[in-house]
Amino acid sequence: MKLQGSVCIVTGSATGTGAACAIQLAHKGARVVVNYTKSESEAKDTADKCKAAGTEAIVVQGDVALDADCRKLAQAALDKWGRIDGLVNNAGITKFAAHADLDALGAEDFQRLYAVNVIGPYQMIRACTPAMKKQGNASIVNVSSISGVRGIGSSVAYIASKGALNAMTLSLARALGPEIRVNAICPGLIETRWHLSRFSKEDYAKFKANYEKTVPLGKAASADDVAEVAVWLLEGAAQVTGETILVDGGLHLGK
Repeated sequence: MKLQGSVCIVTGSATGTGAACAIQLAHKGARVVVNYTKSESEAKDTADKCKAAGTEAIVVQGDVALDADCRKLAQAALDKWGRIDGLVNNAGITKFAAHADLDALGAEDFQRLYAVNVIGPYQMIRACTPAMKKQGNASIVNVSSISGVRGIGSSVAYIASKGALNAMTLSLARALGPEIRVNAICPGLIETRWHLSRFSKEDYAKFKANYEKTVPLGKAASADDVAEVAVWLLEGAAQVTGETILVDGGLHLGK
């Protein structure tokens, strides 16, 4: 897929990995839909950085758990530029809970996480597919997690949602080819504010240090590290579909 002049939607792109994806796509010449749920000022800042790269960007509020908002995102791209070439399903949420504490999660926790982490990507893909098939040579990247591969992470509900997203990636890669490639990336620890909502700065530093002692590559990923892989899957992986790429510093290998 040629990114120069393309149109890409990145969900959850106000901050973190989503913002890094949007900005890197802009530097490649893509026109970008920046999406946020609550962080409007940060989304506008991301869009400004995209524009500073010499391309166009628009900001669209929307919760991917709502089908109407997913359709609104797709329509915004079509209204502005008349096409959709790429989609990065980055929006995601979690709830931190000890795995052995089975009373820490209820049905409503699973339902909320699935609504954003699984149903949201499905609804975005459904909303974008007609335009992407019309363009041909389109690409979708689902931002999953090593949690869905190894069964580790912030909670059982989160792990289950990312495992479901990985399985859905396989199914839709079969269903949507040859016009659309569908892949997933599975990061390990990313240095964003995600974990700071759980840890104090001191505890996060200890958590990160322990992680970096564990992984073969010896460091946590930055948002840009993960975004580089997403952009490659959009742009350069013409014969890659149905893959889950582990971007975890080798955590899955053990040590």
